[in-house]
Amino acid sequence: MEKVALVTGGARGIGRAIVEDLSRDHRVAFTWLSTDPESALVNGDNLSIRSDLAAQDQPAAVIKQVMDQFGQIDVIVNNAGLVRTTPKESFQAEDHRAILDLNLLAPAALLAAALPHLNPGAAIVSISSMNAVLPPQDAVTYGASKAALNLWTRAMAKELGPQGIRVNAVAPGAINIPEAPRSEELTELFVRDTALGRAGKPEDIAKAVRFLSSDAADFITGEVLTVTGGYRL
Repeated sequence: MEKVALVTGGARGIGRAIVEDLSRDHRVAFTWLSTDPESALVNGDNLSIRSDLAAQDQPAAVIKQVMDQFGQIDVIVNNAGLVRTTPKESFQAEDHRAILDLNLLAPAALLAAALPHLNPGAAIVSISSMNAVLPPQDAVTYGASKAALNLWTRAMAKELGPQGIRVNAVAPGAINIPEAPRSEELTELFVRDTALGRAGKPEDIAKAVRFLSSDAADFITGEVLTVTGGYRL
């Protein structure tokens, strides 16, 4: 029986690459908010769900839709996230809360709603960031949200291990997103500090997610897999 995967923020960038990769041998549900998914992603086996996961009632509603459609959940990929500047010279509480609501609290809410339906062998994979350990200028709350997500990953791995549920994360480096490419100058700055001499692609992260969500990683839990091409080694 095919596994069922839920990918949040699956209509563009890294999320889209993950959806496309897992769709090869999973039934996939994915959420989106502001980017309409292309028809190629909405095929006969995929379920497209428009949802603002930062809203309190939405994570449970998403899990219900997945269960109603597929009757099971085997993999949850927490990819949806928010990057927003939070300069030290000013404080806008709503900006900080929005980042934490989506980057940290939404994965916790999704897990709580999904837990009654997860069986031994299920896998949770969250998309973290190298900024969890390399603080981003003028975006410290974003970095803090990812650092907290890493700790949440380890804590949930410990708590859910006895149930046979694995919890891991992938921390991407500089990934060039086709829908929002960096300038050539900025890309070159990242490449100069990257051992493999190139910027990352969304597909690089999708391959790491596939591994951590697969039975090939059935003795790996509580880990944050850094996928940066050797940035700042």
